[in-house]
Amino acid sequence: MTGFALSHVGIAVPDLEAAAARLSALLGLAPGPVRENAAQRVRLVQFELPNARIELVSPLGPEGPVAAFLARNPKGGLHHVALGAPDLDAALAVLAGQGAEAVAPPGVNVWGRRFAFLPPAACAGVLVEVEESLPESSAGA
Repeated sequence: MTGFALSHVGIAVPDLEAAAARLSALLGLAPGPVRENAAQRVRLVQFELPNARIELVSPLGPEGPVAAFLARNPKGGLHHVALGAPDLDAALAVLAGQGAEAVAPPGVNVWGRRFAFLPPAACAGVLVEVEESLPESSAGA
């Protein structure tokens, strides 16, 4: 299947503000607004790059997938890689046909993009998010 592009790299961090300040100083990039996704129990912020984004994610509390990740990796680290696809449903159907079924039905993220996660076992040990691409005129909105 073609049409995938790198959307973002998700990095789990124990302290969102400290990590955002460090990344901003290190790379000379301004972070976007901090957003909260109550459904996934995370706070997050993204840094725009010319070809993709870096997303820092931090848990809202002691439960949820990112909290569990940080329990195993207290300093944080690579949490997921997100691929953009122009048609999420078509992409998920093709991936499922190849044995990479989404771990849950698609959701909608804080940027209004539909997404679903593929299990690490299906993707060389990496949690992969497939995110529906927005038209260029509304990307980053």
